[in-house]
Amino acid sequence: MAEQTGGCKDVTNSESTGTGTMSWWHLSLIGVGCTIGTGYFLGSAIGIKYAGPSFVISFIAAGAGTYIVYYHLAKMTAEDPQEGSFCYYAAKAFGKWAGFCCGWVYWWSNILIMGSQLTALALLSQFWFPWIPLWLLAGGYGILSLLIMLLGTKSFDKAENLFAVIKTSAIIMFIVIAALAVFGVMEGDGKIPNFTYRSSTLLPEGFKGLWSSLIYAFYAYGGVEVIGLMALQLKKKKDILKAGNVMLIILTIIYVTSLTFAVLLIATDAFNDKESPFVTALSLYDLPFFPHIFNGAVIIAGFSALTAALFAVTNLLVSLAKDGEAPIIFKKKLKTPRDLPLPSLLLATAGMIASVVAAMLLPGKVYEYLTTAAGILLIYNWAFIILSAFKILNQKVFGKAMGILGLCFLFLAVSGTILEKSIRFGFYVSLAVVLLTALAAFLMNKRWKMEELA
Repeated sequence: MAEQTGGCKDVTNSESTGTGTMSWWHLSLIGVGCTIGTGYFLGSAIGIKYAGPSFVISFIAAGAGTYIVYYHLAKMTAEDPQEGSFCYYAAKAFGKWAGFCCGWVYWWSNILIMGSQLTALALLSQFWFPWIPLWLLAGGYGILSLLIMLLGTKSFDKAENLFAVIKTSAIIMFIVIAALAVFGVMEGDGKIPNFTYRSSTLLPEGFKGLWSSLIYAFYAYGGVEVIGLMALQLKKKKDILKAGNVMLIILTIIYVTSLTFAVLLIATDAFNDKESPFVTALSLYDLPFFPHIFNGAVIIAGFSALTAALFAVTNLLVSLAKDGEAPIIFKKKLKTPRDLPLPSLLLATAGMIASVVAAMLLPGKVYEYLTTAAGILLIYNWAFIILSAFKILNQKVFGKAMGILGLCFLFLAVSGTILEKSIRFGFYVSLAVVLLTALAAFLMNKRWKMEELA
């Protein structure tokens, strides 16, 4: 998942912050690096389990749906660039309650992303330490991330670009090696399975499996909304659409190519959610270095995403409190050189502890549940982006039709989680979050109206 590095700041009162210095291609590269995460490196194995080789189709469909979401966000940003990005546009389109809901759903999605990242890191680490319990490894990564947050080292921010290069390089390395294997340049211990075009091979669980896998494909694209938050750094705000187009083209090519090679190299029933599908795909080849290098690269990248998400939820809650959309205690900061937002950090820590406890109680399913719930919450905010664009933008028929198609893609991704019993719990978690947020928004809206009358 994305290295979510920003929050919805100043949702209702943001102003443009002058001229940026970033070129459009730089933003594209940052977007590629930030979007690729453990949701793709590990979560893809879950999608393959349900959809088989046809999971590649899910990624193409998710790429199209993501483009539509980003297109509408970019259009609104180009016309009215704001710090709050999608939260600001929701408030502008529907009222303060909508901005409140977007901010809190985004906060909850980041909390679940942290839980998903923690569990993914623990699962990947069991490749080397299979005897250490999942919850203990997850707890270790959580403590290390908190230490970095407390130290506030500036060098970590600079290292984010390096981490992005590492994980992108890991995928490219896999593509090169896999291509050599598929085309017979490199031989392994086993044989490449004969690929047939029968429905039982392409769709081992039928169309229901393909439908259920959509959420994991969308989750791998999660983070494009963060590019909207970074758009103010562009030299030319109008270039945000160009930056997004290039970013999504590169991502889709990388995703589809690597997944196609993975499902061509080994039978799909060999994939499991305890190991990256790219490590599994090359397991029949005499490459003792690859699993260790690849696993290490993914862990480094995943840890950077975890820490970035921790920064995001901490700062976002402070911003919500400043806007009167969260209890005032959460905007308090310790009087230190870093002005540490301790109350906000403690609440985020509680979310990480809950993830560790879940890993202890449900070691076999926690990653699947957290990833599903985080993906659904992400899609709820994406739907708000399209709906906001309907009200804010003066779109022609084509733009509106594209928006409706995007909403259909998002609906398919969410509804697919209901069909599959093993991931349905993630849908229930997301529904509970939305209901709680809606109730809070209703109560806050009554308070805002009373304040206006006073």
